[in-house]
Amino acid sequence: MSEYENMRTADIVAEALLDWQVEVIFGLPGDGINGFMEALRRRKDKIRFVLVRHEESAAFMACAYARYTGRLGACVATSGPGAIHLLNGLYDAKLDNTPVIAITGTTYSDMMNSNYQQDVNLIQLFSDVSVYNSMINVPEQAEMVVDFACRTALSRRGVSHITIPIDIQERKLKGDYSRHKVAGHTSDIYNHLILPDKKLIEDAAYILNSGERVVILAGQGALGAEDELVSVAQKLGAPIVKALLGKAVVPDDNSYSIGGIGLLGTAPASDAMSEADTLFMIGTSFPYIDYLPRPGQARGIQIDIKQEKVGVRYPVDIGLVGDSKLTLSALIPLLHQKTNLEFLKSKQEAMKNWNKLIKERSSRTDRPIKPQYIADILSDELEDNAIISVDSGTITTWAARHINLRKGMKFSVSGTLASMACSLPYAIAAQIAFPDRQSIAFVGDGGFAMLMGEFATAVQYDLPIKVFVIKNDTLGMIRWEQMAFLGNPEFGVEFTPIDFAKFAEACGGIGYSIKEPNQVRSTVRNAMKESKPTLIEAYVDPFEPPMPPKTDMVFVNNLAKSFAKGQPYKGRIGLTLFRDKVHEVLKDIHSHPD
Repeated sequence: MSEYENMRTADIVAEALLDWQVEVIFGLPGDGINGFMEALRRRKDKIRFVLVRHEESAAFMACAYARYTGRLGACVATSGPGAIHLLNGLYDAKLDNTPVIAITGTTYSDMMNSNYQQDVNLIQLFSDVSVYNSMINVPEQAEMVVDFACRTALSRRGVSHITIPIDIQERKLKGDYSRHKVAGHTSDIYNHLILPDKKLIEDAAYILNSGERVVILAGQGALGAEDELVSVAQKLGAPIVKALLGKAVVPDDNSYSIGGIGLLGTAPASDAMSEADTLFMIGTSFPYIDYLPRPGQARGIQIDIKQEKVGVRYPVDIGLVGDSKLTLSALIPLLHQKTNLEFLKSKQEAMKNWNKLIKERSSRTDRPIKPQYIADILSDELEDNAIISVDSGTITTWAARHINLRKGMKFSVSGTLASMACSLPYAIAAQIAFPDRQSIAFVGDGGFAMLMGEFATAVQYDLPIKVFVIKNDTLGMIRWEQMAFLGNPEFGVEFTPIDFAKFAEACGGIGYSIKEPNQVRSTVRNAMKESKPTLIEAYVDPFEPPMPPKTDMVFVNNLAKSFAKGQPYKGRIGLTLFRDKVHEVLKDIHSHPD
């Protein structure tokens, strides 16, 4: 006899989720999922339901909750349009290898495929985004499906989707099992502690010991392995380059860190990759392969928890499939202490010069305000255990380069999907997961406007998040992509302004506006002391370019082409670029009081 005998399907699902330590579910109810909502109501002391303003936010929140806690994220939506709205946030989880379970309702089991209201083929719709995708057709199936869904999401670092017809949610388990079904045959046991074969680790150590210019590229899969990572870097004399999702792997001020890679990265990291004879990738599937060493230039070692990720970005000699912390721990005793540290020291010296340049860019008190200046002041005011959630766009550049993470901080962004609108839901999920820590959303006005209704969610649940809206009334990154990537004039990137501070107040929160450079530090400091949801909008220079670490002639030529074709603000843009360059040349004789 099953422990769930005579229990509704919806209740079985809720109980099974509890077995997998699901304690928070983000979502929005509807008649297609109300049977499950009743199950959550009955267990509101065990599972917290967080009501959102848009289902996309629920999926983003589930994704962020999983990233920041290392546990399974969960979201719920009704049939048809509610379920469809989940998809963008779920793709964010899929592309960044984040374990999330999504539960949706669907129409009556005997009305499916009849063009009934909100009748959508959700199994087909979710087939690409999910690693496990199933419909519960009878109560006797429910426990097994949830166990499979949770285990698969965790083991394969992806999205599991379960949909339940409205009537099946209410149907009670009667023990009408099929011939080969045995009640209670599944379990909620899961083990993620995976270690590669000893011989492979020894072979990897041999290659790493043989390298003279070893570069470490660390991503989010190395989070939690800071001590081991630094020990490896110290033994190999290897600089650590960080993929964006791995920004918190080691503190930005760690002597082995030489910053990020790619368009948002640093010049020392770019140089290190071009000079490396050995590349050690740890917990990353960094997509922009043109920023890695050329195939044949360097020998490669890769650690990843997912076998299918090994060798995707670089032709590695050895792939170590396993947990980064465990694998590095097994590798460290086999590594020899490098004595020639010339390569490392050259990159450390280059990083000191880079940091001086970045500090120069972020300390300018020009009018209009430079966005880097906001990021720099915010960085100074962060608490030691702050959680920073960043949106996509030029905002990502300012955060990647000008917000310095210290030991104990957390950081995330929509990495591979690079979706706008993620940071506010991320910050809400972070505050729910860690109510005693400082939770920051750093977002552009374009991204914020997409899901700005969730600020009211923060007010509803009294979450003291701080939302920094970098305001230029422009889709800044798209402007620069149109110009610098394609050589075209900008088109369709300007918005009419919104008073976001007044919006925050209308929602019941606190709003601040920053329009002058001399207001920045005092306003940020005051805002950070608020105990209510607080929004700080900063009016910044819309023509400040998110420059790559090294400017090549393709970039310059494309800008020239866009100017020739009729770029509407070429005078302002040209003047900004000129002033920025002159300012850096003359930086030694400038001073910038706060």
